[in-house]
Amino acid sequence: MTEKTKDTKELLIRKMIENRTILIYGGIDQELAEEVSSQLLLLASLSDEPITLFINSQGGHVEAGDTIHDMIKFIKPEVKIIGTGWVASAGITIYLAAKPENRYSLPNTRYMIHQPAGGVQGQSTEIQIEAQEIIRMRERINRLIAAATGNSYEKVAIDTDRNFWLSADEAIEYGIVTHLITESSEIK
Repeated sequence: MTEKTKDTKELLIRKMIENRTILIYGGIDQELAEEVSSQLLLLASLSDEPITLFINSQGGHVEAGDTIHDMIKFIKPEVKIIGTGWVASAGITIYLAAKPENRYSLPNTRYMIHQPAGGVQGQSTEIQIEAQEIIRMRERINRLIAAATGNSYEKVAIDTDRNFWLSADEAIEYGIVTHLITESSEIK
């Protein structure tokens, strides 16, 4: 990264912080979880005014998504989340951290829920332990989705058995999204 590019990025981040806006774009990992958590804590320390978070993510590391989800719920300011592009997998976990009245979507956004995946190698007993943990993780995520959307656990478990894609309108019907917007002035 050139010095000019670095300066431009730092200026952009500073302006985003001034406007109480956070962007999550791309894969979710530990580095992103630390960056977003730091921004959320900083903004919470400055004011109780709402924070706007845009998310466009294919998902990623489950626990990194959990960290951001929990931090959104932990801080005092309300977080208004706008889905754009696609919100999938661990991205859904982050998106559902917002209260229902604070969940927005741009019209062409797609949403996807599914069961978590994991890879493991080692002795058979280690593989068995990891498989049990993935099952527990799946059950926990299904409970989170069910509670946040108002769907039954059984419905969510069936729907997440494979990749389950929804348009923005379908995500409203499912209970993931509350507001479909086309302009920033529609955010309340």
